[in-house]
Amino acid sequence: MGNKELELGFQKILDGNKGWVDFVKEDKTGRFEQLAKGQNPEILWIGCADSRVPANEITGTKPGEVFVHRNIANMCVHSDMSMLSVLDYAVNVLKVKHIVVAGHYGCGGVAASLSRKQFGIIDNWLCHIKDVYRLHADEIDAIDDNEKKTDRLVELNVKEQVFNLCTTSIVQNAWKNGQDLAVHGMVINIGTGELINLDNTFTSNDALGKVFAFQ
Repeated sequence: MGNKELELGFQKILDGNKGWVDFVKEDKTGRFEQLAKGQNPEILWIGCADSRVPANEITGTKPGEVFVHRNIANMCVHSDMSMLSVLDYAVNVLKVKHIVVAGHYGCGGVAASLSRKQFGIIDNWLCHIKDVYRLHADEIDAIDDNEKKTDRLVELNVKEQVFNLCTTSIVQNAWKNGQDLAVHGMVINIGTGELINLDNTFTSNDALGKVFAFQ
């Protein structure tokens, strides 16, 4: 790609923003003026960085309604200070009511974790997904079709990340303090646009096991 193509690509970004500015200018509801003063979302969305799964479009929500954190394969790693900082702000400052961990079928990160190939620095991140595979290896290995194998690991990975999220000190203390907070595991079908509920919702630490549940 030459400099001309790069310039055209950058100009496309600027032109897109001009269209958005016109849309904001023509809006008569006053919601953008209100948004400029602050935000009050009820949802924290932890999703994949994949360009095909934008939170607002999938949930039919407007700017200001969803607080978003995204990374490769929607991971909730206990030592990830970026995720923990977003989580802390969302729960303790914004007082969100719902946290959604959203995976998606056909996830490249999950597929890569089932491979023995090296991809670069991301291999270290994929080890977290390989750990999920290790917990469910018998079930995953029993699936012959590679696409179905990946999609099942997508589902299992979401459930493990929900569990990881629920066992953070941030979520545990919110529940301990009586805060209304639900954590949900869901999967996106990109082809249909459907957001599939995995029936993996927690509203307290009752089902986490006593070694994980703070007193």
